[in-house]
Amino acid sequence: MRISTTQYHSTMSSTLQTASSRLETIMQKMATGQKLLLPSDDPVTDVRLSRLSREEAAVKQYRDNIGALTVRLRQNEASLDSMNASLQESRDLMVWALNGANTAEDVAAMAASLDSIRGSLFYAANERDQEGRYVFSGTKTATAPIAYDPAQPSGSRYSYQGNLGQQQVVVGNGVTQDVNVTVAEMAAMLNQLDQTASLLGTPAVNVNDPATRAQLTATLQLIDDTKGQFSSKIAKLGGMQNLLETLDGNFANVSLSNQQALIDLGQLDYGDAVVKLNGYTEAAQATQKAYARVSQLSLFDVI
Repeated sequence: MRISTTQYHSTMSSTLQTASSRLETIMQKMATGQKLLLPSDDPVTDVRLSRLSREEAAVKQYRDNIGALTVRLRQNEASLDSMNASLQESRDLMVWALNGANTAEDVAAMAASLDSIRGSLFYAANERDQEGRYVFSGTKTATAPIAYDPAQPSGSRYSYQGNLGQQQVVVGNGVTQDVNVTVAEMAAMLNQLDQTASLLGTPAVNVNDPATRAQLTATLQLIDDTKGQFSSKIAKLGGMQNLLETLDGNFANVSLSNQQALIDLGQLDYGDAVVKLNGYTEAAQATQKAYARVSQLSLFDVI
């Protein structure tokens, strides 16, 4: 069977192009480190890689959310702990006032201290985050939780303007976690401290008077109740942080597994690639040499 010169050159050109294409492909893979350059290289593996990449992106977002939420919960816990410490100071003052053996100077000092504590609690309850949003207003983050109206009589100047809504953050597939706590009970506490400070600040007040002692006792009881509520909130925040720490650890393990699978499925085996590169190079060189040698042949060479 005779092969025409045109057919021969066409066949050899196609063979050389195929060899060059294989060389180019393997060199691109070695340059990028990726086993697959196109989905068509291995459709099944490409689908698996896509799913792993989506899952890894979701896990990363969950872990970012957990990190931001953990910081927020720690800040809330620190703020509530600070307010609890201020309430403890006011409680000590109430116990001191109720012992009945205080001088007028002592009572005046108590009134001044209560005023200072009240101001500190009011400021802490209206704390803002780095973005200027109120921390303890529920979902009404643009509204100060505790409002103060000096025109009202002592004992009714403070009111809670936030709500009891819960801000939530997604920390897993179908899993949400509360972000905030509220301080609705602080309005009543501030009104009580305001009223008690005004009473103790009255000239010649008698701390042994039954009406005065009843006010001090009521204040002491409300302080204990509020401290108990705040302690429960602090414990809840601690539980949330423990849960988030566990979730983050689980996600870290999942992420590690995903990354290993991505490497196993998508990363190029350089040892195998080098063997293929050498093979393709030798094949291309052999084809070029054969082409060049055969191109020089003529029927006259065998006559």
